[in-house]
Amino acid sequence: MSKSLNEKKAEVFKALSNPVRLDIIDLLSEGEKCVCEIQEVLKKYEQPHISKSLQKLKSAGLIKDRKEGSNVYYSLKICCMREFFECLNEILNCKSE
Repeated sequence: MSKSLNEKKAEVFKALSNPVRLDIIDLLSEGEKCVCEIQEVLKKYEQPHISKSLQKLKSAGLIKDRKEGSNVYYSLKICCMREFFECLNEILNCKSE
């Protein structure tokens, strides 16, 4: 049985319900990054946690990867993700005023 649209949406929001995954999305909104770049910027998180988070985001369909030699590069799969987060940031900033 295939999942309903709302079940799929719930999976996306579940994938986004973690600070490290949100940090990764923020970083990837600047453009494609190699795993080593992601780990360098997100030093406060251990490598296995970053890897697991990347897999969760990929499995939710939010990011994609590509291999080049021994490096893996990640980027946002959904072009409007950056705009979505900019809008959400605006809403949250207005709410706190």
